[in-house]
Amino acid sequence: MFELLKRGNTSSLIAATGNAVLALIKGLAAAYSGSSAMYASAMHSVADAVNQGFVYGGSVLAEKKPTKRFPTGFGRVINVFVMVAVIVVTIMAVETIEKGWEIIHHPKVSGEIWLNASLLVLSILVDGFILIKAMKEIVHEARIEQEPGPLPVKAVKNLRLASPPTRLVFYEDCVATLGAFLALVAVVLAPLTGFYALEGYAAIAIACLLLLVAFRVGYDNMVGLIGVAAPKVVEDKVAAIILSDPDAVDINKMRILQEGRYYHVEAYVELRKGMSLADADDVKLRIQYKLTADPDIGDATIGILEDNDVLDWNPEEAHV
Repeated sequence: MFELLKRGNTSSLIAATGNAVLALIKGLAAAYSGSSAMYASAMHSVADAVNQGFVYGGSVLAEKKPTKRFPTGFGRVINVFVMVAVIVVTIMAVETIEKGWEIIHHPKVSGEIWLNASLLVLSILVDGFILIKAMKEIVHEARIEQEPGPLPVKAVKNLRLASPPTRLVFYEDCVATLGAFLALVAVVLAPLTGFYALEGYAAIAIACLLLLVAFRVGYDNMVGLIGVAAPKVVEDKVAAIILSDPDAVDINKMRILQEGRYYHVEAYVELRKGMSLADADDVKLRIQYKLTADPDIGDATIGILEDNDVLDWNPEEAHV
């Protein structure tokens, strides 16, 4: 069990811990000051903490080895847990919209402006730190640490190559950082301008950002539950590994399914003519070993054929 916990998604664990602390602090501040913007930000942190805790648990279960009953493993368990997280986000967003709408129609004076502002600055710093950690995790999972370029650009560019929990943490903390900033603006400007309904508008804006996250993450995980083809960059990498074998001439057919943070490879490889069955079998095992040595490939099923003198593998056509 300890080994499984160690292999769980680090970003979601850090995010869950940080947001749980923020949710507690913001909740106490909202109750003390009566600020609806702070309340909205606190609900956002509660949603993030619950979601990311769920996601971390799912990422741990997804690392379990295949069994006789579940021979393909538990990779898609993480998609189920993330869908639960999406439901939590949606509920929190609806409640926040209701709270914001009430404040717009019945604005009230909130106190302790500098306490709320200080806590929201702290929230921006903590959420920003978690966001940077998520970006680093995306870069790590995409195996592009050595590529040049700013971290945010590399993270956004390779977001699709990250695991579902890492993508969730990235989306949520982008919104959390922006949401805390909106709440800070509302908390400071409302008392200074006397326009206390501003806090209600800020709460609704934060809730709408939450709904955008729920929609985006929900869509990604519905696709994951159905079973989605791997990105082209992964397909090209797998093809390169297969064709790097001196006896592999061509790839007749190949299918790569993305499941959680792992890929399942099925391919028919054409070998050079004149090989004995024993030698061809050795080549098949050698290719399988090369593929499964990659940390992102969960398993590889390889079929072998004799070269048919026709170039079957066209990367552009294969990925359409």
